[in-house]
Amino acid sequence: MLRKNIQTVIAGIGLILLGSMTSAQGAPYDHEVQDKKITFAWKVDGDRLAVKLSAKTDGWVGIGFNPSKMMKDANFVLGYVKDGKAEITDEFGDSDNNHSPDSKLGGTEDVTLVGGTEEGGMTTIEFTMPLQSADKNDTAITVDGDTTVLLAYGGGRDSFKSKHQYRTTIKVNLASGASGKAN
Repeated sequence: MLRKNIQTVIAGIGLILLGSMTSAQGAPYDHEVQDKKITFAWKVDGDRLAVKLSAKTDGWVGIGFNPSKMMKDANFVLGYVKDGKAEITDEFGDSDNNHSPDSKLGGTEDVTLVGGTEEGGMTTIEFTMPLQSADKNDTAITVDGDTTVLLAYGGGRDSFKSKHQYRTTIKVNLASGASGKAN
């Protein structure tokens, strides 16, 4: 009888651990926008935004929030997977056509990598980021109302220095999931 109870407890603990691993690696997302070539899924989780980006590329995928003009002043996150290991960078749009790592501009890396995969030519990156970072380069991301989102990916090279192969701009309401093309 004692042996059966111990087995039941061990099985229960195993299920709990398995469930917690699944939710940490692939949290269900509340909203998703599928563009022709890139998918952006997200969930507002307290004071953080959980993001999943996927595109048909062997290069990087990226997202930028709230540019003032083109890429300027946007809060960017780019990621790729090389040899099974995901890498991300937290960057700032320092001109209309360029972004640089926050750390090189006196800011901080405020993004937390959750995971990433590259399978069958599809790259997927998952991360979380604060909605209101203490980084001087990051603008606050508002949950209600329109947020301008830049989506892009680079082709064939696992490098943050390669130019985008595809890009688009959308407007999203992070709370409701409403979205549309930006003007």
